[in-house]
Amino acid sequence: MQEAIAKAAALVEAMEYIRAFRGRMVVVKLGGSVLDDPAAQRSLLTDVAFMATVGMRPIIVHGGGKAITRAMNEAGLEPVWVQGRRYTDQRTLNIAEHTLVYKTNVPICQTLEELGCNAMGLHSLSSCVLLAETLRLPGPEGRKLDLGLVGKVIDVNGKLLRTLCADGTIPVIASVAIDKAGGKLNVNADSAAGKVAAAVAAEKLVMVSDTHGIRRDINDPESWISSLNEEQIKEMIDAGVITDAMFPKVEACLAALDAGVRKAHIIDGRIAHSLLLEIYTEKGIGTEIVQRP
Repeated sequence: MQEAIAKAAALVEAMEYIRAFRGRMVVVKLGGSVLDDPAAQRSLLTDVAFMATVGMRPIIVHGGGKAITRAMNEAGLEPVWVQGRRYTDQRTLNIAEHTLVYKTNVPICQTLEELGCNAMGLHSLSSCVLLAETLRLPGPEGRKLDLGLVGKVIDVNGKLLRTLCADGTIPVIASVAIDKAGGKLNVNADSAAGKVAAAVAAEKLVMVSDTHGIRRDINDPESWISSLNEEQIKEMIDAGVITDAMFPKVEACLAALDAGVRKAHIIDGRIAHSLLLEIYTEKGIGTEIVQRP
């Protein structure tokens, strides 16, 4: 009886949020170990299906870095890194594209369909909604570092995404973009998700990661912070607290907030139903980032 009462109480708590977010778009970026664990991925996609069922309009953006690295190893290619980014030649891009589309995007769409949703894969082998330009990193003595076929997203086909969402279809976007000449560029999935959220004026951007939100001390899980504003985030960046893999996630969140997205969240996708707990409960389970107070 107590278990049933607790479930009813959870539904009542969720009702307020379900009503508030009905018809609103939310961008969910999938990455990390969730993409390597079929059970964890299905659990998270079940959360996405629930969101769609109760009237939210989810959009998925995904990467696939670990799978790409494995595919390169199988092909006898050794990844080359430049300032933490993978150098991408044509052969590497072909492997990345094949992996992102056939090993990640297609299975995500198939799972969503099995869960009763309509899903459409958007990528460089079908309808691509990401437009990018070649990325060059600042190097020593003012020189630009070449990353090969790596780009940064400069535009997003928000009109197509809004049309699909209004039709009840979940867009599933792989992180390969096209440039103005029709060429293909590998792009960072975190950054792409931020651009997508900005383009559709999403209610929320949720970054699914392998860490329980942002910590004051990276080595102390108990130092997790439930809520931060932009100013506090920038202070933590300046203090060197936010670095490495967390930085592009936070950078994408700030870009989305600056473009009008109301809230951004960083959650641990390894926790069961972390997406629903973050969106439909008062306290949440990760770190929410809000605009300046």
